[in-house]
Parts: sequence; structure tokens; C-alpha cells
Amino acid sequence: MNTQVFCRCGSGLDYAQCCGPFHAGKQKPVTALALMRSRFSAYALHNADYLLETWDATVRPKLIDFSKENVDWQRLEIGDTKKGGATDAKGVVEFKAYYMQDGEEHVMSEISQFVKRAGCWFYLDGRVKSIGKAGQQTNRGRNALCSCGSGKKFKRCCGAE
Repeated sequence: MNTQVFCRCGSGLDYAQCCGPFHAGKQKPVTALALMRSRFSAYALHNADYLLETWDATVRPKLIDFSKENVDWQRLEIGDTKKGGATDAKGVVEFKAYYMQDGEEHVMSEISQFVKRAGCWFYLDGRVKSIGKAGQQTNRGRNALCSCGSGKKFKRCCGAE
């Protein structure tokens, strides 16, 4: 019997060998890309504690409420990365996050910025490039509907500054 559970971050690795040790506090991501992957899988698993812990304190929300979310995060595709290595202080990761909502696959494309403080990587902010149904032309930017399923525009919901 195969008990292997692949990590949602798309690495192809078993969760226990990939993002699991980060979520359990046994390891810290050494690159911005590793933090991006671990945050996606934490989001898919509704691990608010890990998300808050890895959010830069200067912009961290007080809480994350998954109770109104009606999406199921499926997979992550990494695009371009800039810096964000083990010896860098800043990094940028471009990605596409796929999710199911009302029986249809959607995709959100974002460019996220990360910063390293005291040797640890933190999520700083992200700019949504597009949101829409997978395979179709997407609504772009801050005027797009928020991917959290609230029905509000991104700029008035999760993208509020």
C-alpha cells in the first residue's frame, strides 16, 4: 500500500520530505522559491499559523480567516524568479496558482516579493497579474474579482493596502 502524499506545491516530492518540515517548524526555507512553495501548500491546507509566521511583520494581517473561502487550491506553477537565493536579501517569484471553484478550474497569476530578515525569508507582498478560468482570457490586475471567493474586487479585498 502506497501512503505517499505528494506535496501541493508541485515539487513532485512527498509532503513529509518537502513542505511538511517547514509547516511543522523543523526547518526554515533557505530560498524565496522554497518559501513560496511552502506558503502555497500552507494556503491549500488552510494553515493560517504558518502563513502569518512567514508574512513580513511590517505588512502582516492580524488574522487569516478561511471560513468564507469556497475554493480548493490544486497546484502551483512557478514562472520566473529573480534573486531569492540562499545568499540574497530579496527575491521575486512569479507563479500561477490553480484552484477549483464551483466545479471549474481557475488560475491566478501573481508576482510576489520576498525579503530575508535575520536569516529567514518572509513574504512581503504580491501583485496579481490576472485571475480567471483556466484556458480562457483572464481579468487582469486589481480590478479582477478576488480569488478568495468573496465576490469583491481584489483591490477591495485581499489586495487592499
